[in-house]
Parts: sequence; structure tokens; C-alpha cells
Amino acid sequence: MRQLHHEFRIPSRGPGLHEFTHLVEAWVRESGIRDGLLTLFCRHTSASLLIQENADPDVRTDLLRYFSKLAPEDPRAYVHTIEGPDDMPAHLRTALTQVQLSIPVRNGAPVLGTWQGIYLFEHRRGSHTRLVAAHLIGEP
Repeated sequence: MRQLHHEFRIPSRGPGLHEFTHLVEAWVRESGIRDGLLTLFCRHTSASLLIQENADPDVRTDLLRYFSKLAPEDPRAYVHTIEGPDDMPAHLRTALTQVQLSIPVRNGAPVLGTWQGIYLFEHRRGSHTRLVAAHLIGEP
């Protein structure tokens, strides 16, 4: 049994779903681990991780619209406003999604569906570099 750690640095330029499937697949492929479990963990409270459709960009547009209605930028609605009007809605959106993913690895690749991609879901308006910790455990 082998274990590996890595940290992905995902740049974002405002709200959106930033796919990094290709980075994860390359790292898993280069690891030499054929079968195991991959864990991804977003090290932030105003961004999250999603496995979502990567074929039709309208899905990402609709997700952004939905979450902007669900947790709107309205400083009158929140007590926590010191970091700007987009901060508390970002925390709410993160709380409603997830910061950790577990993905099986088989034959040296993450086991994803045909239309599934791995995304960093950025909830803030500014540019950021988000850190995603990766842990891979398995057999060569």
C-alpha cells in the first residue's frame, strides 16, 4: 500500500466553476497507483469542490444563477460584512456544497462518469489562487 500527497493550485478570476480534472488525472497517472482512493480537500471557506457535468457549459451558468439567488449579495441580510458584500454569501454557498471529495481510482485513473468533471467552485468576486490538498492511497 502506498500513499502520496500533493497540492493543486487553482487560479480563479471571480465566481465560477473552474475545471481541473486534467490536472488530477495527470497526477494520478504519474503516481503509479493503479487502484485506490483519491481524496481532494479545498483549504478555503469561501470556495468548494464539485463533481459536475463538463459537457454543456449551460450547467455551470445555471448553477451560478441558482446559488446567487439562494445566497444573494445583500449586506443588509448578514451580520458578517467586514470582508465585503460577497464574503458571507460565499461562506453560505460553501456550506451548502462541499469542501472534500472522495473518488475511487481504478486502472490508474479517477473513476468518473462520462460527463463528469472535477471543479473548484469559486464563490468570491476577486482573483484568488485556491489550494486543494490531495491524498492518494492504493496499490501499484
